[in-house]
Amino acid sequence: MTDDVVVPIGRDADLIPARAHARALAERLGFSRTDATLIATAVSEIARNILVHVGHGDIAMRAVDEHQRVGLVVTARDDGPGIRDVKSALAHGYASRGGLGLGLPGARRLMDDFVVSSPPGAGTTVTMTKWRRRDELERLRDRRRGS
Repeated sequence: MTDDVVVPIGRDADLIPARAHARALAERLGFSRTDATLIATAVSEIARNILVHVGHGDIAMRAVDEHQRVGLVVTARDDGPGIRDVKSALAHGYASRGGLGLGLPGARRLMDDFVVSSPPGAGTTVTMTKWRRRDELERLRDRRRGS
């Protein structure tokens, strides 16, 4: 699948295309409207974190096609100072810089896989994936095409 999208994040207005691209890609991949909304919300939360804590970064989105399932992988990157205590930052209710503390833990709850890499002084990368199972009809079509 060649549905890769990269959205630069540097101002509040960038959250709108980030959400829109996430929702559109999710719908093209066959996710339900509900799941597409959950993915878009997770992208929005992570993009907001980039703005609040670093000021700029980017969000990349790509499709993953496996035999039994289809996924949308979102990778958010910034070049900030990193997260001092990732475990605490992922805890519900943790807040730094006066925020509500819903960004990382909220996004993690909305997605199926969630990994944070944040070495001190080397920026932060959040990789999160939402999966959906391929139904029998999709698998049958793939077998007929020889995929």
